[in-house]
Amino acid sequence: MTAVSLGLPEVPATLAVRRKSRQIQVGSVAVGGDAPVSVQSMTTTRTSDIGATLQQIAELTASGCQIVRVACPTQDDADALPVIARKSQIPVIADIHFQPKYVFAAIEAGCAAVRVNPGNIKKFDDQVKEIAKAAKDHGTPIRIGVNAGSLDRRLLQKYGKATPEALAESALWEASLFEEHDFRDIKISVKHNDPVVMVEAYRRLAEQCDYPLHLGVTEAGPAFQGTVKSAVAFGALLSQGIGDTIRVSLSAPPVEEIKVGIQILESLNLRRRGLEIVSCPSCGRAQVDVYKLAEEVTAGLTGMEVPLRVAVMGCVVNGPGEAREADLGVASGNGKGQIFVKGEVIKTVPESKIVETLIEEAMKIAEQMEKDGIASGEPAVVVS
Repeated sequence: MTAVSLGLPEVPATLAVRRKSRQIQVGSVAVGGDAPVSVQSMTTTRTSDIGATLQQIAELTASGCQIVRVACPTQDDADALPVIARKSQIPVIADIHFQPKYVFAAIEAGCAAVRVNPGNIKKFDDQVKEIAKAAKDHGTPIRIGVNAGSLDRRLLQKYGKATPEALAESALWEASLFEEHDFRDIKISVKHNDPVVMVEAYRRLAEQCDYPLHLGVTEAGPAFQGTVKSAVAFGALLSQGIGDTIRVSLSAPPVEEIKVGIQILESLNLRRRGLEIVSCPSCGRAQVDVYKLAEEVTAGLTGMEVPLRVAVMGCVVNGPGEAREADLGVASGNGKGQIFVKGEVIKTVPESKIVETLIEEAMKIAEQMEKDGIASGEPAVVVS
């Protein structure tokens, strides 16, 4: 009789083939082409406060951030860029609005890329030639970042508001100005606070150009609302192969943006999964406190750096099946828990011993995974 494996199933392929885009190099991070979708954020400190900015960049780096953007609204901020760009462990992008002189300052400072918003930079079109030459001479990519709230007045007059057509046309028009000077080291974003408008704008861009696309829902809102908006919009686009780098915009600490971004990519199999806690939502069938159990297991395993799926289930209906499909799991009921490892029941323990047993077995599996060379980057924790 042939044995049937009941362990962790093969992870399905991604939902769509990635859109073919040209690839640019943002410092050490490739964006576009066949490069993995990267996650980025933006500092909330005053860039002129070099110590505070570098401290926040270090925190973002530790959370898994791959590219960081810093604001540059003043000369003091521009003066700080050389030190920040040199000392940051991840590529630094300077975010420029209003004053074109800071674009040149950022390029000279050695920033990995420069973001410009053509809609609010004075006489931007007249300075494209000089910007393109400076960027080309230094090998600095340019991100054309179009925002609904600062759309070029000519497009507002034409369309009446920031429609998907207006956002896409604005970005492509500005890109064409760079192309006239043989500069194509470009990535594009067209952000809007409405996920439906944003998704349609990116779809139009994807059809009309091969530049890498930076996804974002601008002014997405507080953590909960912003997470939902970003997950919906990014999921819609990434599931169609559209998107090369993402930034989740939340009214929350930047590290929270990275956590959400990483989880979105992991959920779509666009990033290798780390620690994943699968737990039931609880119902009248549950015979244990699933919420408490899941929280305690999550706390005990947070920081584990191997791709490990742990199922914490509270009843005998779905519990055994879910537990079998995980690397490690427990199906609880009647004051005890059946512990599963790779689909097999290895022991039954009292309810009071479930958490410590799961942590102990997880450590054993993690140790073996590390010996076998199976590891991942910063883990993401999911309680669902």
